[in-house]
Amino acid sequence: MKATELLDLLRQFHKHKLTMRRRHEAVARHVSGYEFNNTYQYVIAREEMHVRWLIDAITDVAQGIGMTDVDRLIEDVPEPAVKATGKGEAALAALIGQDRDAAQTFVDHWRPLVAGMTHARHRTMLNVILGETLEHKRFFEQAIAGRTDLLGRRADGAGTGGGVLPTRWIEQ
Repeated sequence: MKATELLDLLRQFHKHKLTMRRRHEAVARHVSGYEFNNTYQYVIAREEMHVRWLIDAITDVAQGIGMTDVDRLIEDVPEPAVKATGKGEAALAALIGQDRDAAQTFVDHWRPLVAGMTHARHRTMLNVILGETLEHKRFFEQAIAGRTDLLGRRADGAGTGGGVLPTRWIEQ
């Protein structure tokens, strides 16, 4: 695989993963249940790391072939408008189900392309991202099933205080 082909593959992978992360951010705004929202926050945090790894890899390959204006290679993706259809738990399950299916589609699309890569370090990184994406799919499946212990079990009698805050970050 030529360096320019590797760069193109990394850029496409980055855009696809960033698109997923932006969607998860949008869906998390609809998820008021503490355990399920916490799961989305975990997935988003891991995807932020994946995107950072991909930006670093793109930069590395681009600089290796003499490109100096690397910033123009990193595409941004807007957050999609996500609307829950239906009401209550059914609407939430539909959104989470779409994310579960998108995770599998992502892995199915990228696994054969990654397997054909000759650059071992970047191939390994992409395989880690694919593996973690399958873990996220499992979380989504468990959320749809109503599991509340997705990221661990709470001590007996400990509560959540009724849900999550409407914004991700609070400045004090």
